[in-house]
Amino acid sequence: MMEAKTESVLDAPVVAPPETARDMSQAESLNRGVEEMFIKVDQLEQKFNEVEQFYSTSNTKHLDTRGGSLVKDKEREKFSASSFIKKQQDIASREAVAAQRMQELMLQFGTILHQLTQHQWAGPFLQPVDVVGLGLHDYYEVIEKPMDFSTIKCRMEAKDGTGYKNVREVCADVRLIFKNAMKYNKERDDVHVMARTLLDKFETKWLQLLPKVDEEEERRKEEEADLQLDVQLAQEASYAKMTRELCFDLDEVDAQLEELRDSVLQKCRKMTTEEKKRLGSAITRLSPEDINKAVDIIAQNDPTFHAAGETVEVDIDAQSESTLWKLKFFVKDTLPLHMKSSTSTGGNNNGDNNQNCNNKRKRDVPESLAKTAQKKGKKPPN
Repeated sequence: MMEAKTESVLDAPVVAPPETARDMSQAESLNRGVEEMFIKVDQLEQKFNEVEQFYSTSNTKHLDTRGGSLVKDKEREKFSASSFIKKQQDIASREAVAAQRMQELMLQFGTILHQLTQHQWAGPFLQPVDVVGLGLHDYYEVIEKPMDFSTIKCRMEAKDGTGYKNVREVCADVRLIFKNAMKYNKERDDVHVMARTLLDKFETKWLQLLPKVDEEEERRKEEEADLQLDVQLAQEASYAKMTRELCFDLDEVDAQLEELRDSVLQKCRKMTTEEKKRLGSAITRLSPEDINKAVDIIAQNDPTFHAAGETVEVDIDAQSESTLWKLKFFVKDTLPLHMKSSTSTGGNNNGDNNQNCNNKRKRDVPESLAKTAQKKGKKPPN
């Protein structure tokens, strides 16, 4: 019976049916406001999930490879959008300079290749091995990756992205030419001797170029570390800005929801005497903690109301319609949970009695509400 009585007051229509064209227009306006609010909340949820994903997957403490210390928050704050654009321009400029340096290294390496290919013993290595013509039926069983100077030249001149990325890759293929020949041919064979001789000459030339290669690689490593750090700072600055905007938008949504709720409450019909009586009865069944929340709702809507002392007298008929409906919404959301919790405890009356004794003031508030509601001498339902 308790649940039925609660539902009778809580399930009653909140807003009176629109009777005029003006009422219809206002109702449609409220509906549009609610729909727009849903759309905005969905958008904010997507943005929130994106921000949450970034901060949950990224390490916010990155080592500064240039100084070996943690990047400070102030550095991130100074990393604005305009500075990021300038950084991007600087990066593009450095990339162009690095590409030019690499091109110069490739030209110097090309000089070494030219000297090797002009050697009198270079003939067997200029073109791919004629496996069929020479009858080398087991060649591909011995040699996993054939290589020759013409193949190296084609790859060095490639423009489709399949070319060499650095000088070391070219160096590895040059060595492979001679090592393949030495692997397939016996040590005393002419091709083996020619390959070993040219490999020694190449290694001598390579050692002369190697310091420049090492220097360039070190510079590239530092530039890539700087680039990675700049990108991370840009991402963190971007998501920090997004987070601030998200907080602002959420505050704005809260304000709009408050306005929308006030608009709805202003359109609420008047609560009947019977509904007020049942509302007071429903409040008596709240937990002490929720009773205090109900008192707070009254205080928020009535600046002159002060809850002091163990017993608080509240005239429920004197409350505004918006206050009554706020109480109704609160009870509707809270009472079913409270009743479910009470059922799950197995009716432990001793614990409930002790709690009620410790919260006498909290208990007396709804009782006074119920007493005020029964002005006609009718006893509120238990």
